[in-house]
Amino acid sequence: MRTEPSFTRLERLFARLDREPERPAHLQTPQMSRHRVVLFASTFVFYLAIVVAVLTTSWLVRLDWQVMFWRPYEQWPELHAFLDYLVVLGQRGPTAVMVAAWLGWRSWRQHTLRPLLTLGVALLLLNVTVGAVKLGLGRLGPHYATQIGSAELFAGGDIFPSGHTANAVVTWGILAYLASTVRTRRNLSVLSAVVALSVGATTVYLGTHWVSDVLLGWAAGLLILLALPWFEPLIARAEALIFELRAQVLGRSAGQGRSPAPAAAPAPIGARTATHSVVPRPATHLTVRPHIIRADRTPLTPAGSRRPAHAERTARTPAARPVGGG
Repeated sequence: MRTEPSFTRLERLFARLDREPERPAHLQTPQMSRHRVVLFASTFVFYLAIVVAVLTTSWLVRLDWQVMFWRPYEQWPELHAFLDYLVVLGQRGPTAVMVAAWLGWRSWRQHTLRPLLTLGVALLLLNVTVGAVKLGLGRLGPHYATQIGSAELFAGGDIFPSGHTANAVVTWGILAYLASTVRTRRNLSVLSAVVALSVGATTVYLGTHWVSDVLLGWAAGLLILLALPWFEPLIARAEALIFELRAQVLGRSAGQGRSPAPAAAPAPIGARTATHSVVPRPATHLTVRPHIIRADRTPLTPAGSRRPAHAERTARTPAARPVGGG
């Protein structure tokens, strides 16, 4: 009767992961194509146009003030509780943890560090580019505005562009960028666009950002996603370096943990001609406790007790017991 081996759930999980390929054959690194270059250039022009429009206090600044005076949070107060939770999808801390956990799982399954390294490069570019513009222009938000009709620039603020919006574009868009198939990339692109648009509109509803802040945040995040193929060679070199350092550390630790085995002591010559056969023991037993070969005894030794007979020893008689009386 043939019985199937029973495996635990953890053993079945590791057996499934072992069958995963180290890198899917259809997974290709995005290249900086002509179409992507055109999109990058168009987005960069749009980015500069918004900055110039705010610097010159154009119609875009007047639109900012009109929306602020309209106060959307007072027009639809029933949405306030829900949108307070929705805007969390644009906060850098929670979203980075969620996306990093998913990409870490993918890295483990595919035996590659590219998803995590790509996320790290994207977040680094986001912090540097968006943070520099925020601190350089120093714009105040709607709740802290001091002069009606002013662009509120160079006043010590850090609101332009919208960090929530740019972070939503990059963090959720990186999932579409790293997708394995065309269909998955298309679906994730639509999903990330909906999330980014919702987060940007929510910041305007809550009154924490101007409309121009959100427009520049969308453009800033899209520029980072479009520029990622230029950093793919750097990501590949960083991954190869990390794996090389890991191999060196593992090889060094394995070399330190391995000690040379001591040589076994040669068996005596008399043991080969003895009546009893000699069974060799491992070297570890020889080093811990030397084995005394029984074949060294002479075959004339009689069987039984090894103690010599004593003629003068007399037999010991048991002492008489007293007879119990009545």
